[in-house]
Amino acid sequence: MTALLAIETSCDETAAAVVVDGRRMLSNVVATQVELHSRFGGVYPEVASRQHVLAIQPVIEQALHDAAVGHVRELDAIAVTNGPGLAGSLLVGVNTAKGLAFASGLPLLPVNHLEGHIYSNWIDVPGRPALAEDEFPAVILIVSGGHTELFLMTGHCQYQRLGGTLDDAAGEAFDKVARLLKLGFPGGPAIQRVANGGDPTRFRLPRALTHDDAHRFNFSFSGLKTAVVNLVRQREEAGERIDDGALAADIAASFQQAAADVLVSKTAHAATAFGARRVCICGGVSANQALRQLAEQTFAEMGRPLHIPPLALCTDNAAMIGAAAFYRQQTHPDYRGDLALDVFANLPLA
Repeated sequence: MTALLAIETSCDETAAAVVVDGRRMLSNVVATQVELHSRFGGVYPEVASRQHVLAIQPVIEQALHDAAVGHVRELDAIAVTNGPGLAGSLLVGVNTAKGLAFASGLPLLPVNHLEGHIYSNWIDVPGRPALAEDEFPAVILIVSGGHTELFLMTGHCQYQRLGGTLDDAAGEAFDKVARLLKLGFPGGPAIQRVANGGDPTRFRLPRALTHDDAHRFNFSFSGLKTAVVNLVRQREEAGERIDDGALAADIAASFQQAAADVLVSKTAHAATAFGARRVCICGGVSANQALRQLAEQTFAEMGRPLHIPPLALCTDNAAMIGAAAFYRQQTHPDYRGDLALDVFANLPLA
C-alpha cells in the first residue's frame, strides 16, 4: 500500500489530499478563491498566490486530519503540482512540499497538472464503476480554463498528443462570453445556469475546424467568441437589451451547444480513428451538463465506453495529483524530484 500527501496550487484552488494506491481518497480538501476573484472578472495572479500562502497550511492540516493521519511521516511520499499553471501560485505549493519533504525525509514527486486531470478518471468513487487498469488505448479530452487538448493514451503515463486549441481554451471562451453577457465569473457555471432556460437552436454559431482535415484534432474558439460579440452588437443596435433574460438565455444556450458540439465531435473522430477502447473527458469544463449529456449520447450510440469524473473531481483538486503521482511512480521507478525542483508555467505532458 502506498499513501501519498498531494498538494495542488496551480491556479486559484488551494488543495491537499491523501490518496492510497492512486485510486482511494482518504481525504480531498479544496479552498476556493472564486469569490475573491469574481470582482476582477477572472483570476488575478498576484492575489491568487497571496491567498495560497494564507490557505495552504490549514488545508494540509485538514487533509491529514480527515485521513486520520497524525503526522506526514506516516505517509510514503509527497506529491505536488509543478506545472503548468500560474508561476506564483505553483511556487507556494512546490515550496511547501519541499519543506515537508525535507523535514520528513519523504520522497518528493513532481506532477504535471494535465496528467493530474487525466488520472481523475482512475479515482474510485462510490456508486461509479472504476476504470479497469488495462482499458487502453483510450482517447482523453482535457478541457478546462487553460487547456483544451486531445491525447491518445496507450498505457499508464504513455501519451501521444493528437491536437489542441490554436487560440482560446474552451473554458477561457466560456469566461469571455459570460463577461460579455454580464453573467459574472466563473463563466462556465454562469453560462450553464442561464442556458438552462434558453433555446440552443435560436442562433446558428460557427463550429470551427470541423471540416478541416489539416486540423482534424485541433480546436479554435476565438471565432465562436467573435461571433457572439457580433451577435450581441447586432441585437443591441436593433434596440434589444442584452440583460433581457430570454435573449441572454438563447445566446448562452447557442454558444454552449456550439462549444459542446465541437468538443464531442472531434473526440469521437479521434476515438474512431485510433480504435479507442474507452473515452475519458476531464478538466473543469467537463462539469458542464450540456457537454456531459451530448458526450453520453454520442458515445453510447457509438458503443464506446465513456468516463467523466464526478463534479468534485472535474475542477482542480489534489486527489487527482496523488493519483497521477502513484501511477507515474509505478511506471517510472526512478521518478522523483529534489529540493532544486522548479515550477514551469508551461509544461508539456510527456
